[in-house]
Amino acid sequence: MTDTKQFDGKLALVTGSSRGIGAATAKALAAQGAHVILTGRDVKALEAVEDEIHAIGGNSTIAPVDMTEADGVARLASAISGRWDKLDFLILSAAYLPALTPVTQIDQKQFSQAITVNLLATQAFLAAFDPLLKRAEQGRVIGLTSSVGATARPYWAAYGTTKAAFDSLLESYAQEVEKIGGVKVAIVDPGATRTAMRAKAYPGEDPMTLKTPDVVADRIVQLLVEDFATCHREMVVKPS
Repeated sequence: MTDTKQFDGKLALVTGSSRGIGAATAKALAAQGAHVILTGRDVKALEAVEDEIHAIGGNSTIAPVDMTEADGVARLASAISGRWDKLDFLILSAAYLPALTPVTQIDQKQFSQAITVNLLATQAFLAAFDPLLKRAEQGRVIGLTSSVGATARPYWAAYGTTKAAFDSLLESYAQEVEKIGGVKVAIVDPGATRTAMRAKAYPGEDPMTLKTPDVVADRIVQLLVEDFATCHREMVVKPS
């Protein structure tokens, strides 16, 4: 007799799944039976995540994508829609952190990349996968944000403004789909978490004082089965 899992038959796409919270979420979803599409630019890192998923008996597909390419997301969506007829879960985890500087010294190239990855690519994913999400019985979109998007902080403007816009984009999408289908949207602030991005922003911080990406991944998995009101917002706190 085969044990059934809560996400058997479900398809999930996780952006930024080569490391950190994205990788942890992909593995958590696969452990619960979902077929997970792994996206990112680092193919070797994606392969390592896929190996871990297969080691626990899970299923995944690697789909490398460069979010800075104008048609990268559209080509990804075309490939996925040619193989699957619905998408149950879209987890928007990928993000780019530019250098922390005063507003007057923001590097325009890095700022442009942050806008592209954190904002423009998000809109492209929503536009490209909206039809597949609406074909799912209970489509879910989970976007990972940051507190600096809601509250301005010195030296964080280049990143914070992209996250403020990211939040607004997801909230608008949530309101647009609320009455026309079963898709629901949640915006999750992972809070201080032991990731490479966190280490880059806070190089003097002891990572052992922070919660692991698995904690955030477990909360995302829980959210996917909860009946929340769109647009749901929450911060993941460190377990006591």
